[in-house]
Amino acid sequence: MPAEAAESVSSVFPQLEALLPHVQKPIQYVGGELNSTVKDWESCDVRWALMYPDAYEVGLPNQGVMILYEVLNEQQGVLAERTYSVWPDLEELMREHSVPQFTVDSHRPVGAFDVFGLSFSTELGYTNMLTALDLAGIPLESKDRGIDDPVVLAGGHAAFNPEPIADFIDCAVIGDGEQAVLEITAIIRAWKAEGRPGGREELLLRLAKTGGVYVPGFYDVEYLPDGRIARVVPNRSGVPWRVSKHTVMDLDEWPYPKQPLVPLAETVHERMSVEIFRGCTRGCRFCQAGMITRPVRERSITGIGDMVEKGLKATGFEEVGLLSLSSADHSEIGDVAKGLADRYEEDKIGLSLPSTRVDAFNIDLANELTRNGRRSGLTFAPEGGSERIRKVINKMVSEEDLIRTVATAYGNGWRQVKLYFMCGLPTETDDDVLQIADMATRVIAKGREVSGSGDIRCTVSIGGFVPKPHTPFQWSPQLSAEQTDARLQKLRDKIRGDKKYGRSIGFRYHDGKPGIVEGLLSRGDRRTGAVIRAVYEDGGRFDGWREHFSYDRWMACADRALEPFGVDVDWYTTRERGYEEVLPWDHLDSGLDKEWLWEDWQDALDETEVDDCRWTPCFDCGVCPAMDTEIQVGPTGKKLLPLTVKSSAPTS
Repeated sequence: MPAEAAESVSSVFPQLEALLPHVQKPIQYVGGELNSTVKDWESCDVRWALMYPDAYEVGLPNQGVMILYEVLNEQQGVLAERTYSVWPDLEELMREHSVPQFTVDSHRPVGAFDVFGLSFSTELGYTNMLTALDLAGIPLESKDRGIDDPVVLAGGHAAFNPEPIADFIDCAVIGDGEQAVLEITAIIRAWKAEGRPGGREELLLRLAKTGGVYVPGFYDVEYLPDGRIARVVPNRSGVPWRVSKHTVMDLDEWPYPKQPLVPLAETVHERMSVEIFRGCTRGCRFCQAGMITRPVRERSITGIGDMVEKGLKATGFEEVGLLSLSSADHSEIGDVAKGLADRYEEDKIGLSLPSTRVDAFNIDLANELTRNGRRSGLTFAPEGGSERIRKVINKMVSEEDLIRTVATAYGNGWRQVKLYFMCGLPTETDDDVLQIADMATRVIAKGREVSGSGDIRCTVSIGGFVPKPHTPFQWSPQLSAEQTDARLQKLRDKIRGDKKYGRSIGFRYHDGKPGIVEGLLSRGDRRTGAVIRAVYEDGGRFDGWREHFSYDRWMACADRALEPFGVDVDWYTTRERGYEEVLPWDHLDSGLDKEWLWEDWQDALDETEVDDCRWTPCFDCGVCPAMDTEIQVGPTGKKLLPLTVKSSAPTS
């Protein structure tokens, strides 16, 4: 922790400014965005540096970081600033000129803050974290840090298995962050006010004893001779055996962000976003986000309306994204869309949903979403090419549902549909994947039929499946990169060989190599930390970007780093796990009952579907009793009223 200094921590902008003419997109480093916050250093006693470990254009729109930034800065005596990954061109110059990792808000050195909080939505940001730590002058490993170094805290979806980065972080928070960061802030404030008794160890112990902050250093991992984990045990008294996730229950009480940040440079999302509900109980077995964010908690229709109104006034954006894992499942989505479209018809404010479930799409909803904006393509995610594989993954969408839905879309003027699938799903065969081509040709044929036009497009986009912790597929073997590529090549050949429809079908896919690295990191344990460090030291950066990712580097570093442990990449990726195996994340409680997850895995192998518990009796996944929570869905029966009531002309 930084000692309380009489003078302010200086901005490094004078040194940084001289470097900016020599780098690409210098505007991303200057700060000063609309709705950003700069607070006086001396008047605050707890100071957070928040990072989304990717480039500014990806990191700035991130809702999680934006929400925590605002929640913390609303507090008296608390300061939060943002930092993002710098591109390799600036990194090189910063090292040459001794400029440390800085925040964009006031260009203060990250190493001067009390907490360095990182939000990981993907494991491919781990090398960027090490770059930032090193540039900040913070020792890479937690065991080497002193009392004046920031507490390095991980959050986000990837933090549900923080074991691969256990050596590099001081602690992790799993689940929702809004209340967690305030609780952590109060503990740090009290410890500092008492004169920082017991040093860094005492602070981490206080955090760990809450039961909601995981401190890897307070747990020892014991291994069996065959490489599997024997057990994970606390090595301090008072530290819980299991650490629980945080769940915010009433979203209307947390209407963040109230003042969304408006970027200076182009970003991946140029819109204002409102999270309309959190959680999903559709039960797609591959979907970690749906599993770990249970239960479903809807924001009320009036709460959504208030957030949109305030956010548009604060930003000037012309599009509103209605975000959630399955936005069309909101119990009042039709009324939400119509109410917002009515309100902003004159202002031509467009509405968007990230993607639409085939079985939740209807033309009324689609027309409301496009009434004030442009009619872009529609995206649907069947995920699996065959009926059989969709039963395995519990994606209960029939091909007839899809054809009926696209017929409605094409018949109402849409010309472009995008279909998203995965390759490498459990029990998948070549035939399951080749049926994607059959589905795409049926979509084109139906589109031509109902529209009377030959100008119909369908884009097939395919991602590689990666088994994730806290899902029924956490025990599943992963398809090798070579097998994935071979399967996709067969699909490509089938589409391209279709003389009648092939030219109308776009085909986009990722090769199998990044998925293997993601698989290594998503189900890795502490031993994989040595791989991450080796890749970083070999120059690995921005592994989520195709032009920077090097599969060969990862495999070479993994071979060297894992050899002393008697395990390899295949051991972590293509190996199937058994029920009795202790998984690296078993001591982190997502609320899901392991027995239930295993039964759902067996149901997958039996091709048995399970309904959504929002509308059917409980399936005992464990979340509601474990977290003392419950599903919160409408309808509320309320309507979005017009923002202004035009008064009638006065009578004489």
